[in-house]
Amino acid sequence: MREIKCDACHHINREGTELCESCGKPLVEKQQAEGKETKKLLNMRYDGSSRRSMTYNKSVVDRVWNFFSSVKVGVTLIVITLIASAVGTILPQQMYIPQNVQPEVHYKDQYGLIGQIYYQLGLHELYSSWWYMILIALIGISIIIASIDRVVPLYRALKNQKPTRHTTFIQRQRLHSKTDDVTDADKHTFISNLKRMRYKVTEDNGHVLAEKGRFSRWGPYVNHVGLIIFLLGALLRFVPFMYIDDFVWVREGETVVVPDTNGEYFIENKDFIIETYGDSEEDTRFKEALENQSGPIAKNFQTNAVIYRNVETVVGAEPQLEKFKEDSILVNHALKFDGFALYQTSYQLNEFKSMSFIIHETNDADETELASFKVDLTNPAEEYQLDNGFRVMIDQYFPDYYIDDGEPRSQTKNPKNPAFVFLVYPPDSSEPEVSFAGIGRNVDASGENQYKVGLQDFEVRDVTGLTVRKDYTLPILGLGGIIFMIGVIQGMYWQHRRVWIHPKNNGLWLAAHTNKNWFGIKKDIEKAIMKTNINMVVDQEQEEQELQKQQEQNK
Repeated sequence: MREIKCDACHHINREGTELCESCGKPLVEKQQAEGKETKKLLNMRYDGSSRRSMTYNKSVVDRVWNFFSSVKVGVTLIVITLIASAVGTILPQQMYIPQNVQPEVHYKDQYGLIGQIYYQLGLHELYSSWWYMILIALIGISIIIASIDRVVPLYRALKNQKPTRHTTFIQRQRLHSKTDDVTDADKHTFISNLKRMRYKVTEDNGHVLAEKGRFSRWGPYVNHVGLIIFLLGALLRFVPFMYIDDFVWVREGETVVVPDTNGEYFIENKDFIIETYGDSEEDTRFKEALENQSGPIAKNFQTNAVIYRNVETVVGAEPQLEKFKEDSILVNHALKFDGFALYQTSYQLNEFKSMSFIIHETNDADETELASFKVDLTNPAEEYQLDNGFRVMIDQYFPDYYIDDGEPRSQTKNPKNPAFVFLVYPPDSSEPEVSFAGIGRNVDASGENQYKVGLQDFEVRDVTGLTVRKDYTLPILGLGGIIFMIGVIQGMYWQHRRVWIHPKNNGLWLAAHTNKNWFGIKKDIEKAIMKTNINMVVDQEQEEQELQKQQEQNK
């Protein structure tokens, strides 16, 4: 790397440095055609320190670094991610559709061709897709590289704050003034007033630097740290150990394993309770509103549940359950245990539990029972040996029966509208009769059956839908958000203000700079020079703008 030596103080500077890190003298600048020194104000960003992305451009690593350090690249990545996130909100994500339906069927039936395309493109699981995670990771990489590329020169610039500065550095600051005759008393008064305004004053052989609010310069980088932590928390949501968001249906009286607990925890639905508006006298005040509704409105639905822990540690052995916790799960009251939380999110009333069928002769008007059998809809048997020598086999089972192009199909795996195709073997017969039976349906497949299968009775039960959630990323997201807001406040409500006093013969030159709020630093200087002979600083940038405006008007 080429080094640049300052001809004023002989300090060795890195390649790309615009202002000497020791005295502040401009190292590289364009001269005017007449050979006169330019009056252009100094570029005080990072006090002219060199940035890696502006200096190195030889290897592949340099090009990658320069690419990600660009603010344009970072903004572009953020815009692409925002557009992708917006597309993900056009239709509901898969986690928000009913849990008991097939996604490809749901999107096609509910949203037509658009829904089908949406599903085929994988947009129904956008936020967990690999390319969306890559976008988030690229944003994080861009923030990290851009921060390092800028924080290093900023650190060098702030570390090398010296009272003694080159004359050109003082003269070409935005705020500048010259005073020819200044007494020591005036200078002392000025410095004392700055100290009272909480400026940190450093002196060196008559040269003075008054500074305050330096910490505010780190505000944007504190923002970046908070944002990186937040993005890290978002990415950790795709790690099963850190974040779980699952769903489970539990029927009354049923004990099932809690998803994503590796068989360690089980939940029993002891009772499901639902209360609707209109059930109590207090709800009479809603009578008029309730009459306009098509059906009952749930006021409260809850699950009285018991959590069991499997104490059997041998893999493949039958679980040995011991009671771990018992509580009621309501909409706004989750049941929490061992980092997990169960939320009441859905329910189904009157789901079929079992159905009883009878067999009678087809021509028997009285439907005299010849045999009967009961089918457990949760776990139906394949074959039933009945009285009088009858044998029945279940050929096809449709838990949620419907007709599609003349063919019986099932919409879901839950027994909402059960239907069966039975093979009925009469006594002493090896040839079965085929019968179709369901709610309100009894079809003789051949039209020549001697025996008929008819529905006798059924049992129903309620089913509760619980969301299983485990989230260790919330503290990380919260920490990132807090750090981000600290950075916002740090950079928004404070400014880095610097005032230089440069002795010149019997007078002094005054210069000032701030990263923002120039009006504020002018007011500070105005208060500090009160009752002194020191001249007020002039805004040279404003003067230049007014001069250009006058020249344009004269033309």
